[in-house]
Amino acid sequence: MKKEIHPAFYPACFRDVSTGRKFLTKSTLRSKETEVIEGVEYFVFPREVTSDSHPAYTGEKRFVDSAGRVERFNSKFRRRA
Repeated sequence: MKKEIHPAFYPACFRDVSTGRKFLTKSTLRSKETEVIEGVEYFVFPREVTSDSHPAYTGEKRFVDSAGRVERFNSKFRRRA
């Protein structure tokens, strides 16, 4: 493999804003905010939605308007003759 063509990896901490959970990984991104965790300095990236808070992963049910989705679409895009 060629030398010096690959980006550098840095310790990264993706933090869920709503739950506060931290996901420690490595990334090519860097940020101004850092945090020392277990003696290692991580670049911190706050995130609004992660697998810890997204309804698809948590099983949280949200109300979905089931009444008339198809009807609304048809009325909106119906051909007028």
